[in-house]
Amino acid sequence: MNIVEGGVTAPKGFQAAGIYAGIKKDKKDMAMIYSEVPCKAAGTFTTNVVKAAPVQWDKQIVYEYPTARAVVVNSGIANACTGTEGFGYCEETAKKAAEVLGIGEKEVLVASTGVIGRQLPIDKIKTGVEQLAKVLSESREAGSLAASAIMTTDTIRKEAAVQVEIGGRTVTIGGMSKGSGMIHPNMCTMLAFITTDASISKELLQKALSEDVKDTYNMISVDGDTSTNDTALLLANGMAGNPEITEENEEFAKFCSALNYVNETLAKKMAGDGEGATALFTCKVIHARTKEDAVVLSKSVITSNLTKAAIFGHDANWGRILCALGYAGVEFDPEKVDLYFESDAGSIKIIENGVDTGYSEAEATKILSEKEVTAIADMKMGEASATAWGCDLTYDYVKINADYRS
Repeated sequence: MNIVEGGVTAPKGFQAAGIYAGIKKDKKDMAMIYSEVPCKAAGTFTTNVVKAAPVQWDKQIVYEYPTARAVVVNSGIANACTGTEGFGYCEETAKKAAEVLGIGEKEVLVASTGVIGRQLPIDKIKTGVEQLAKVLSESREAGSLAASAIMTTDTIRKEAAVQVEIGGRTVTIGGMSKGSGMIHPNMCTMLAFITTDASISKELLQKALSEDVKDTYNMISVDGDTSTNDTALLLANGMAGNPEITEENEEFAKFCSALNYVNETLAKKMAGDGEGATALFTCKVIHARTKEDAVVLSKSVITSNLTKAAIFGHDANWGRILCALGYAGVEFDPEKVDLYFESDAGSIKIIENGVDTGYSEAEATKILSEKEVTAIADMKMGEASATAWGCDLTYDYVKINADYRS
């Protein structure tokens, strides 16, 4: 596997664009992804009962139609809780994109992110679609512009790309995402768009994404809120020329591994860019009894507000972590647990068999002062493990969300 520079335009045959369409104040707010040829499409979506209009549209396209060619995204307005009018705007957007791109209406996916409850300024959206189509490009810069245009409270673009050899051909997978607040496991407030030139069946493409989401996007949390718009789309256009992957064999495993790299990279970037965050906080649970136990335990730690606040204060308050493990709903022996903190500044064992090790507070503070901090909980119960990603909880999180609509 070869990590490369780029995002959604890294694979063959994909173009992108990002522009300012007047939806937000002086910031790029519309993006487009386009494939030169029809793509197999896979998707995973929010588990929230309240689903935005674009989610409803995309589920229909992904699950009921054989191919897709384009994705149109706007930021600033979520098009959620907008009734039949909002769903109609998804259809109008798709019709306009089909018209200017010369493709089928049902080959157009749409996505929105932003304030819930407001109707889209559909005239601006349709004009934006026309402008996007005119500046589509396969360049690296075009992919980055698209990644910038889907941001809301994000502070950085989120992109990743990787190459792997499958069937004697170089296959590329690239992606971009947005997500900073309202992030919680089981598809968080995020949009992720992954493109690949791999040739793979629609069934295996969906299986690869659905399985990988469990260990990537479903393992991050910023604030415990699950949104109405969460969407991850994976488009495969087959232009790498590899023999089509139709079985769960070694070639499929290679594809899944490469997909995991892209999704995990994007997921960690979202967690680390949590609203107001100063640090990416990772919890690894090792030697748990089952994978399910490890998942539950690791998520419990990264979603603990008290633990997140301690990470912000660079405070090795290990009692908060042990407490979070204890109320997760998993049976374990607290008198067997070891806990470590790690970062680029070093590693330190904080507790052994549930008891304070007499560690140096100064050394622990030094380790916890880095931009990426990891807590490792050794449960000594079995061989299963899981990793979850979150961030610290800061004063700025409240400020950002108090001012979000203004």
